[in-house]
Amino acid sequence: QVQLVESGGGSVQAGASLRLSCAASGRGVSTYSLGWFRQAPGKEREFVAAINWRGGNTYYTDSVKGRFSVSRHNDNNTMSLEMNSLKPEDTAVYYCAAGSFVATQITARVRKVYTSWGQGTQVTVTA
Repeated sequence: QVQLVESGGGSVQAGASLRLSCAASGRGVSTYSLGWFRQAPGKEREFVAAINWRGGNTYYTDSVKGRFSVSRHNDNNTMSLEMNSLKPEDTAVYYCAAGSFVATQITARVRKVYTSWGQGTQVTVTA
């Protein structure tokens, strides 16, 4: 059983930066693929970014490419999402997710391959 706890959300103005963190615990979590998803009010939960277990491969949805950066630190089982040039459309609850699967451009975006989820952290970006 893997447990995930997000932190670092907040309310900022457009153009600002935020850094989200995800603390993971549980057996074998360092070998899991990790991802970030977000859900805006009235919308489906959508893929944002993911990283494979070694940390060498990262994946992003098109709308955040060049602005967001995902990284992981297996020595302390944490994952970060550095968010720059934030836009009002980035407003959502951000969720950390983990799964025991091989992350690729295709698999990393699929919600159902992630078997553990955090409670979420709110990010609000005002114009």
